[in-house]
Amino acid sequence: MSTLQLGLIIVGDEILSGKRADKHLPKVIALLNARGLSLSWAEYVGDHPERLVATLKRSFASGDVVFSCGGIGATPDDHTRQSAAKALGQALQLHPQADLLIRERMQDTAREQGIPYVADSPDNIHRLNMGVFPASAQIIPNPYNKIPGFSCAGKGAGAVHFVPGFPVMAWPMMEWVLDTHYAAHFNANPHIEKSIVIYGAMEAALTPLMEKIEREHVGVKVFSLPSVDHPEHGRHIELGVKGDPKAAEPAYLFMLQTLKTQGVQLGPEMVR
Repeated sequence: MSTLQLGLIIVGDEILSGKRADKHLPKVIALLNARGLSLSWAEYVGDHPERLVATLKRSFASGDVVFSCGGIGATPDDHTRQSAAKALGQALQLHPQADLLIRERMQDTAREQGIPYVADSPDNIHRLNMGVFPASAQIIPNPYNKIPGFSCAGKGAGAVHFVPGFPVMAWPMMEWVLDTHYAAHFNANPHIEKSIVIYGAMEAALTPLMEKIEREHVGVKVFSLPSVDHPEHGRHIELGVKGDPKAAEPAYLFMLQTLKTQGVQLGPEMVR
């Protein structure tokens, strides 16, 4: 089974301006890691139709599985639904199931507020725009308030899954997508990350060892994370390897043995 490539698009001027801090990136990484998956890339884009169209065109053409968070509402600053349709070259239309779900939500709201439900009121007609999706779209159920997101197929097995920007809605919707459509890929590619803290070394001195590991241990990635003000370890370098356990384990042992012969000061080891 081929490795699933997963991407994340976070939409919103409020993120780029700093009015709101993004919470999606760390959560998506956690959701994927819990299923033995990993994020391949992430991109931030404002509520700018031309940039959104370009970003979504690349995403649909990539063959990747992509989550897009934000901009699917029905206010003038929401452009994601329209941009998705343009990126696909499709018409926008009211999805029949979304129509039913949004009407259910409006009836629920009227009942909660103790007011009559008027299906053809201007406000309620406008709310149906939240169910206007590209023609090929399939809905993503929203357990929070029934207003659905949507998915559109891309190249090959790829797709872009559109959810709201609100974490309380977006996160369970993304979990539903993963568990419903991609469970066959869970834990399909075992992965381990092992590293050790090194004190008093320079990255330039460690580079030949890193290159040797990647050259002689095919499929293993080496990483170096320097820190100058860590609260526990102070100035140090975290040096490690990651990949399939069968390849990463011997690569790590080789790295550890080599470091010991070089006489560097070693700190704690870490496994993820």
